[in-house]
Amino acid sequence: MAADTAEAVEMRGALVRLRRATGLPVAFGGLVEAGRQQVRISELSGTATAALSALAVSSGNGLGGKAVALARPCAVTDYSASRQISHEYDVAVATEGLCSVLAVPVVVRRRVRGVLYGALRTAQPLGDRTLGAAVAAARDVEQALVVRDEARDLLATAREPEPTVGGAAWEEVREAHGALRALAPRILDPELRAELLSVCGRLAEAGPGLGAGPGLGARHVRLAPREVDVLACVAGGATNSVAAERLGLRPETVKGYLRSAMRKLGAHTRLEAVVAARRAGVLP
Repeated sequence: MAADTAEAVEMRGALVRLRRATGLPVAFGGLVEAGRQQVRISELSGTATAALSALAVSSGNGLGGKAVALARPCAVTDYSASRQISHEYDVAVATEGLCSVLAVPVVVRRRVRGVLYGALRTAQPLGDRTLGAAVAAARDVEQALVVRDEARDLLATAREPEPTVGGAAWEEVREAHGALRALAPRILDPELRAELLSVCGRLAEAGPGLGAGPGLGARHVRLAPREVDVLACVAGGATNSVAAERLGLRPETVKGYLRSAMRKLGAHTRLEAVVAARRAGVLP
């Protein structure tokens, strides 16, 4: 599935960053399988064998299972001889030739969603710097999963807008539109990103401002995607600095997009730009 592919890309990137930041020769990881209390190792970086590939790690078992059960990082200096963990996966670990291993859980909204591992082929302590880098890599995956979760939640509520709803309900629709526009550029999965933008388009087209008096000619104005993103933030009351933070841009860049959009819409103020954009069917 596309979602699985996007999550795999996030995990793979985190493993590469982990190895680069720490110098660890091996990194691997996977996500918790839906409806099951186990992690399936799906991504490998620097491994010499396929021994760890598709390994199912149950909560509480081995080092990764301990990290899942405790929802905190765990490490051992000599995996096969450690008394701190159970040894269900010794054969796979020994086949790959791993000794010192750390495991960091990926935790989203207090729920463990996966585990990142880093390992050495020699028995030596893994210091605080290495652990810190592993935690940072796990945080990257967590943030990516949070973005995807938020996007799916918003899609669930905004996928079928009702054009006859009242003013208060339309404010919720407008908030959802702004949030979706801000999230879309951060989504790696092209199919999910396309769906987000498609829903944004339907929300805008269904807006009650269509055809509402002067400015209807603005429907022919073509705004760049980032100009629409900025207007969506402005419509929600965001300042340039807040919009920049949401969109991952510099405040000066946001100001430039806003000026460009205002010029295309024939607006002289931020409020006029939002009103014109709604009449143009660009915003709901």
